[in-house]
Amino acid sequence: MFEDLRSSPEVVWAALTAFAVVVALTPAVGGMARLLGAVDRPSERRLNVREIPRLGGLAIFLGVLVPSLAFLDLSGEMRGILLGAAVACVVGAVDDIRGLLPVQKLVGQVGASAIPTAFGVWIDHFTFPFLGAVDLPSWVGVPLTVVWIVAVMNMVNFLDGLDGLASGVCAISGLTFSVLALSLGKVDAAVVSAIVAGACIGFLRHNFFPARIFMGDSGALVLGFTLATVSVSGLLKTASTVVLFLPLLVLAVPIIDTSFVVAKRLKYRQPISTADRSHLHHRFLTIGFSQRRAAATMWAWTASLGAAALATRFIPFREGGVWHPWETGAVVLIAALALAFSIYVVYLLEIVKLANPRVRRRRERLQEDERRSA
Repeated sequence: MFEDLRSSPEVVWAALTAFAVVVALTPAVGGMARLLGAVDRPSERRLNVREIPRLGGLAIFLGVLVPSLAFLDLSGEMRGILLGAAVACVVGAVDDIRGLLPVQKLVGQVGASAIPTAFGVWIDHFTFPFLGAVDLPSWVGVPLTVVWIVAVMNMVNFLDGLDGLASGVCAISGLTFSVLALSLGKVDAAVVSAIVAGACIGFLRHNFFPARIFMGDSGALVLGFTLATVSVSGLLKTASTVVLFLPLLVLAVPIIDTSFVVAKRLKYRQPISTADRSHLHHRFLTIGFSQRRAAATMWAWTASLGAAALATRFIPFREGGVWHPWETGAVVLIAALALAFSIYVVYLLEIVKLANPRVRRRRERLQEDERRSA
């Protein structure tokens, strides 16, 4: 397991290259965005108080593309991933510059997601505990893969509402995926994941509060697309039972955020694509967190879940059908800490707001404004 971790220095160099490319290109992309009029203007729903360019995803895409060309063998699955990422970037950039209807954006996302499946990136089997491997026919696996990729793309897009939040979450997810993929011998998937992490950390140089540029849909779609496809090619397509739910655990924060928002919009009979302030990061601001503190809290939450995923993979708590008590105890402890952090977040967002009358009144005003705008 650990031989792959030691024998892949290209993972580190690829991440550093992505970091350097994004740091260097982001200012130029920001200037181009201003010339094109692709800027976020202050509004009641926006958090920024000045105009900020939002085409940062172009720099992120180049930060993914350049080291991929340098460090990957672009045959088969990797070629499909990069081609699909390019289409996702174009769809997002058009939306950033001109605006797209939700159905138009969805068609573009489905088109981008279908590309890697043509190159063999699709879920052809699952390995379930106690059941073993279950093969999936292409007519099930391909649509399932497209749905998964589109879902993660939109999850990252939904999460991109706070300076540095999506960049940090995707950096942690990319780093976790890279280590997991290396441990499974999926070196190409590990390199791509490391590239995502490096690109996101480089973008944070310009995107952390107070942000000088936003990634926009062009960045969110590229990051979501790449993480989703890497999880398929690097983790889900393996015979290891323990990694079945690892992508869900690593991406739990955007999954929980999206699930909560969609459930709320369905409850109030609003279109799912309707913009509002019901995301987790907005709720942190409602209870008095600063943007920096809210982003850092959600990063720490993501890191705790990533640590739980790594512990599940690397600590040999069960080998040859035999449970090892000390190792099992360590995994349970790490998982309990991740669960405790999740409960702490729920406490902050649900209990604190109810206990503080000022927070409750502010929340009620926001909900009333959302109902009126709907």
